Amino acid sequence: MHGFDDVDVSDHDLVAPEHVQRALTAGELVFADGATQVFEADGGNTYVENGRPTRGEWYVDDDGHFGSFWRPSYRARYDLRWMLEDGAIVGLRFTELGRGSQFDGRYRV
Repeated sequence: MHGFDDVDVSDHDLVAPEHVQRALTAGELVFADGATQVFEADGGNTYVENGRPTRGEWYVDDDGHFGSFWRPSYRARYDLRWMLEDGAIVGLRFTELGRGSQFDGRYRV
């Protein structure tokens, strides 16, 4: 993934709060099940699963965690961690706080 040459991180490092927006909006993320997600700088996002798009919202909370909101009432918070291969950032690992569910999104290249 291009655009992270100035970010000095290792695989599995937490994404620092000041890098969350940049990490999320760097490009389309592709998940293991083929679903995709695009995060927009204005806080909107689109998740596409089986060809069906769903619109949501994202934010960074006061603790520096990534949060998402899906209407009508689903809200979740996540730790974001960098995924690196051969020293290059290739995606993000999402771990839901309180539930522990984890999923990896790889930047589409």
